[in-house]
Amino acid sequence: MPHSDSPPPPTAGTPSCLPTGTPGECFWQTHHDELRDHRSTEDLPEHSDIVVLGAGYAGVSTAYHLTKDGGFSKSITILEARGACSGATGRNGGHCRPDFYGHIPTYMDRAGERAGAEIAEFEIANLRALKKVIEREHIDCDFTLARSVDVWCNEEAAKSAKAVYDRMVAADFEYMEDVVFYTGDQVEGICGVKGAKACASFTAGTMWPFKFIMHLIRKLLAVGVNLQTHTPATSITQCAQGGYIIDTPRGRIHADKVIHANNAYVSGLLPEYSKNIIPCKGICSRITVPEGTTAPLLNNSYINRTEDNTLSYFVPRADGSIIVGGAAKLFRPFPEQWYDNVNDSNLIDSAKDYYDGYMQRTYRGWENTGAKVDKIWTGVMGYSYDSNPHIGHVPNKDGQYILAGFNGHGMPVIWLAAQELAKMVSDGVSFEETSMPRLFQTSQFRIDRAQSGKAEDGDILGTGNFAATKP
Repeated sequence: MPHSDSPPPPTAGTPSCLPTGTPGECFWQTHHDELRDHRSTEDLPEHSDIVVLGAGYAGVSTAYHLTKDGGFSKSITILEARGACSGATGRNGGHCRPDFYGHIPTYMDRAGERAGAEIAEFEIANLRALKKVIEREHIDCDFTLARSVDVWCNEEAAKSAKAVYDRMVAADFEYMEDVVFYTGDQVEGICGVKGAKACASFTAGTMWPFKFIMHLIRKLLAVGVNLQTHTPATSITQCAQGGYIIDTPRGRIHADKVIHANNAYVSGLLPEYSKNIIPCKGICSRITVPEGTTAPLLNNSYINRTEDNTLSYFVPRADGSIIVGGAAKLFRPFPEQWYDNVNDSNLIDSAKDYYDGYMQRTYRGWENTGAKVDKIWTGVMGYSYDSNPHIGHVPNKDGQYILAGFNGHGMPVIWLAAQELAKMVSDGVSFEETSMPRLFQTSQFRIDRAQSGKAEDGDILGTGNFAATKP
């Protein structure tokens, strides 16, 4: 039952943190899927045992894990403000790249060596689990498992990166055996990036996120999950008889349990997270070469840092096109263009032209290819105050759960996190009984720390120099 009506503009009593009605076009969603605007029933069910807010990676994955073994008899309804997978999941770079060492020392400094290692190990396990489900379910989503290459073109940044690598090797984490770090005269020849001073590589994956999620939605519909697109939740109130009443422009639905899986938009219904998870825009593009031109082969994904430390993430595709985005250094000085901004219908002015000529000026062998930007788009991510996602029971709200705040790094985290959250929802296990890293647990402590702190003291706008002796 397709519907294409967009969510109405906010009115009195409607949370301001809702997606814009008409997102800009992006490459991943140019292939239309008839389920994108699906409604399982003409009207909302009066009651659902579990209501999931958000039909992106987090919400759909959690519903999948709740139902995948066939023994779960509870009713599930997914409410989505726009079309299915129309938010950050359907607009990202398709990079399933675990953090082996980059930010891990920061977490080690804040909470101890083991806490940092837990994050890296969890993300590596997430990639393996993704590979397994894609193969088991025969999901056509262009999944690859190859090497990802970190590149530094600034001499001082390269030295700092090598110091981080050496620290991680000294910590004797077994997974670091998969990382190779290169310095010296041959670096440019190894990575193919002009002016490279250092590079490293390790195992990572790439995929077409929209296709992955839409395949899972088909599985969910087949087992009776009710999907309601273009149905934003505008308020949640506790019911005197138990559970919660969720209001939408199309009516209301009663739920015993609610899962907040709408990432950048959670503060609209959970105002206590207003300084914990901030909607932040990013930019992504697709680069192609003219028809009849053979693009030079690139079979690694990349994180490139230029001499002035502008970072780009980069995914090559089998058709010869390139998905590349980032360039936050260019728009970071203009917070009004990206910070606390949910408008993914327009581009970021200060960075919209950055990827013109990117391949020619960055990669050896691409100078005469005629490569140019085919499509460019923005997406709205949920950035957390301390860079860790918020997962688990919403404090002081029995029966409400959260899986949000991925800092543009959800692809290497969400699949397994959703699996573990599903255990909390269905089996009543505690966060501590799951396999999730301790720093991922949402808590009143983390909420209060962000609410009482200044934005520039957190990781989004500032340096993250806050005391963090406990999660």
